[in-house]
Amino acid sequence: MQRPEAWPRPHPGEGAAGTHIGVPAPPSRVEELSGLRLQEPSLYTIKAVFILDNDGRRLLAKYYDDTFSSPKEQMIFEKNVFNKTSHSESEIAFLGGMTIVYKSSVDLFLYVVGSSQENELMLASVLSCLFESLSHILRRNVEKRWLLENLDGAFLVLDEIVDGGVILESDPQQVVQKVNFRTEDSGLAEQSVAQVLQSAKEQIKWSLLK
Repeated sequence: MQRPEAWPRPHPGEGAAGTHIGVPAPPSRVEELSGLRLQEPSLYTIKAVFILDNDGRRLLAKYYDDTFSSPKEQMIFEKNVFNKTSHSESEIAFLGGMTIVYKSSVDLFLYVVGSSQENELMLASVLSCLFESLSHILRRNVEKRWLLENLDGAFLVLDEIVDGGVILESDPQQVVQKVNFRTEDSGLAEQSVAQVLQSAKEQIKWSLLK
């Protein structure tokens, strides 16, 4: 007597429950892990920081990823942000899948940009730190004229707060202290170079007089 052929063994996730029409199969372990990874917070929270004047022209800007990879794309984004926020009383805006917190001061607009999932309070803490730090180095004159005259210091401030999109510091006192330390080191280095040059000149002078 011929033995009946065995039914093929169902794959994991198949079977009686899996054959019902309209009943979705349970997610695999890989899908679950992928979903968890997508929801994990990232250290790279800041996409851009920029400062515009009251005509929407860029004075300072740093972008930390390739969301806006070309200068043209950046300028278009900044123009759209300025048009949306320059006449608004709010301190937060949503544009193009971005969360934007901002603050105006005399003839300046300061912006911090994150993703749409980013914590608004975190972005606001970066903005506050930036403003307070600039206020200190500009002697409370956070306006276009003084910013342009101290642009190097403004970039140092920003670099102490955000590096590569990662928030390093949110305490303005710590930021100012680190910036002062770096500028003092730079001043000492320039002074030492000048001293070496002066010493060399004097040696050449005395050698010629001999």
